[in-house]
Amino acid sequence: MVRDSSKADLKTVNVRLYEGLFLVDPVQAAADWDSVMAAVRGLLEKAKAEIVSIGKWDDRKLAYKIRKETRGAYIICYFRVNSTSIQQMERNIQLSATIWRALILNAERMSPKDIERETPAMAAERMQQRPAEEAADRAAEPKEQAAKPEPADSIESVVEDTATE
Repeated sequence: MVRDSSKADLKTVNVRLYEGLFLVDPVQAAADWDSVMAAVRGLLEKAKAEIVSIGKWDDRKLAYKIRKETRGAYIICYFRVNSTSIQQMERNIQLSATIWRALILNAERMSPKDIERETPAMAAERMQQRPAEEAADRAAEPKEQAAKPEPADSIESVVEDTATE
């Protein structure tokens, strides 16, 4: 008996790793970050995607106005999903009131190190925390006696030094 391989191929599931960059309203994101993240997660769960990593990428100036706004907040997400679900996911993004735009790319060649790399938002947060940590360290250190300033060179020694050169 000959087996028809074309029917078997139709049932093969192609789960792949994708990178999604979602553009959302920065005002809404600042006011209620949890609801914005819930909207993105809901979109992915509706497509039966397995979320590998999700987080804020950055707030940026837009090249052109979108919904009368000149700035946008970006969310970056890595997820695994059946490749046939991408088209329906893009349709749901177009219908979403929360998500303005999205870019979904195949990320199969990315390593886990690439996925977990620092985003601009993470770098900005780290830079804001650094001065606070340094101030806390300075406050914890015992105050040392101020060192006496060394006397400045006399004008004659400076003139002699420049004359010998």
